[in-house]
Order: sequence, then C-alpha cells, then structure tokens
Amino acid sequence: MSAFDKYLHAVIVRATHEVHQDGSATIDAHHLLLSLAADQGSTAQRVLASAALDHAAVREALDREFEHSLSMIGVSPATYDLPRPSHASRQPKLGASARLALERSFASARKKDLGSAHLLLGILQAHIGTVPRALALAGIDQAELADRVRQTLNSQDQ
Repeated sequence: MSAFDKYLHAVIVRATHEVHQDGSATIDAHHLLLSLAADQGSTAQRVLASAALDHAAVREALDREFEHSLSMIGVSPATYDLPRPSHASRQPKLGASARLALERSFASARKKDLGSAHLLLGILQAHIGTVPRALALAGIDQAELADRVRQTLNSQDQ
C-alpha cells in the first residue's frame, strides 16, 4: 500500500465518522471536505484555514446550506422539532459526489505525486452540489479557493 493509499484511507475513515455524525447513508464530497479540514498540518487543511475554513467553519457552512435548502421548500428547522440523525449501523459506501471528487483528484496528478491538496482540488472543482452551495452561503469564492490550491500545488512542484 502506497503512502497516498494510506493517507486516502485515513481521510475516508474520518469522513466515515462525519457520515455517522450526520446519520447519512453515503460518504459524500462534503464529508471528505470535513475530513480534510480536520487533517491538522496537511496542505489542504492549511489552504482551507487561509480562507478561514477550519472544521467548525466548514460544519457551520454545511449546516447553513442544509437549513437554506429546507427553507427553499418551506421547511424551517426552527419551526419543527427535527430529531437528531440516527447513526447508520452499516459501513457507508462512497456516494456519487465523493466518487466524482476522487476521480477529479486522481486525474490531476500521477499517483506518486497525489496529496491532500489534490483531494481538496477535486472537491472544489464541483460546480453543483452541497459543497458549492455551502461555500457560496459562507461567502467563500470557490473559484478563488481552487486557484489558491493550484498555486500551492505549483509552488510545491518547484
């Protein structure tokens, strides 16, 4: 198992923890983003932190996106006493958004060169979905953040 395979496994284990916290059935791109934000010392975590996106800020942005999405159909979590998510007992599978983020990550570099920033870039390259909506609601320019990741990757190559 390569160093990147071990790293990716650790990212997915943290994302699985986030899935259980959410009561979700699948690991989605936003769970990977939460995992990267919690990965102290990684390049991805440093880039996110430079945009004031630590784990708590990402979680807050995702919660805001959830509330906003519900409000679009006339549901307010403040109005209803929504139950806490139940914890799924089975191992979650990768959802479509996570698979696509990983595919974009793998396409961005040779396997031996892959790192946390490539994973972050794969997540940030999504144009639709939970992550873009959450970042927009948090006032984060997703394109600028992706450019910051690319600049970081380019500086590492030199």
